[in-house]
Amino acid sequence: MTAPLVSLTWTDHVTGRQGFLVVDRLVRGVASGGLRMRPGCTLEEVTGLARGMTMKEALHYNPEDRYVPLGGAKGGIDCDPQGPEAYGLLVRYLRAMRPYIERFWTTGEDLGLTQDLVDRAVAEAGLVSSVQAVYPLLDDETAARGRLADAFAVEVDGIGLDELVGGCGVAESVLAALDRAGVPYAGTRVAVQGLGTMGGATARFLARAGLRVVAVADVKGTMANPAGLDVEALLAARDAYGTVDRSVLRAADRELPGDAWLSADAEVLVPAAVSYAIDTANQERITARWIVEAANMPVIPAAEELLAARGVTVLPDVVVNSGTNAWWWWTLFGDIGPDADEAFARTRSSMRVLIDRMLARAEADGTTPRAAAHALVADRLPVIAERYGWYR
Repeated sequence: MTAPLVSLTWTDHVTGRQGFLVVDRLVRGVASGGLRMRPGCTLEEVTGLARGMTMKEALHYNPEDRYVPLGGAKGGIDCDPQGPEAYGLLVRYLRAMRPYIERFWTTGEDLGLTQDLVDRAVAEAGLVSSVQAVYPLLDDETAARGRLADAFAVEVDGIGLDELVGGCGVAESVLAALDRAGVPYAGTRVAVQGLGTMGGATARFLARAGLRVVAVADVKGTMANPAGLDVEALLAARDAYGTVDRSVLRAADRELPGDAWLSADAEVLVPAAVSYAIDTANQERITARWIVEAANMPVIPAAEELLAARGVTVLPDVVVNSGTNAWWWWTLFGDIGPDADEAFARTRSSMRVLIDRMLARAEADGTTPRAAAHALVADRLPVIAERYGWYR
């Protein structure tokens, strides 16, 4: 693998905390990737995430779309997003990154940050938008920005469309894997780590598809019920950070330690919170058949090897959680309108195709889904480079 195009570390003059930006590749002079904030965030982590964004962009390339795949990038800030210094630090980071955001890095919410918070900090930092670098590639900037704003204003049963599309993509990945294996939805049990933007929406779509969500973990611990949790009640009782008010739990619901979701009696595990959640030690506790990576890099490579040897299939993040990023660009470029039904239909069809291609390639090559996803990307990158040009 080649080195990223740009890799930088920034130190805040007020707190001494560090922030990072890695641009893996540029396509038509622009790269895409969110900004995360978490204690312990490192340059190495952000580098891996930026490479993953290059892959996500390439996987969704369709020459018939108006949406042109971008390069991959990622930002990160080493800070607790709930800390009193977090917002000021975010604003100062964005001011420092202003030349990059204005010219070639489009960003948005990621772990620890919401899009509303990013937008507010972007305005305070003196920027037009967190995605303004892509505006020169649009046919009609005014119409495109209006379309995206309208899409972000859409809510479905109390949850914003921007939050739901990612979970829709993760859920469709699960359903595609079940269909391929001939496993019925009804009775299939799921455990979800994290009930934030991605985990909450995933739990909703899977429950509505007929699967049984038997365990959900947040920072307070794991909530479990072998008969199934009331997902809608948990979603309605979340705070801004995805933490559930336990007063909504029913008599049969149990409160367990935070890592109990790993050993839940379930066919599907959905890590949807933090990176590096599954390592070589705790992977031994997993009895699920599938691990579906809603979070970025939740399974470390050595653990994935051990899981594969035990017959556990890991569906990789670069495919599974790519729906939100694609939805931004489908909407902005005008491939879809600001409509929930249209967004869900496009997300489902695109994710279904990607999962089927990846699993078919894995079977044909006798390898893992992650290796198959890398092979699909390797097939597409030369085509993108030839058509649009890109910089390493």
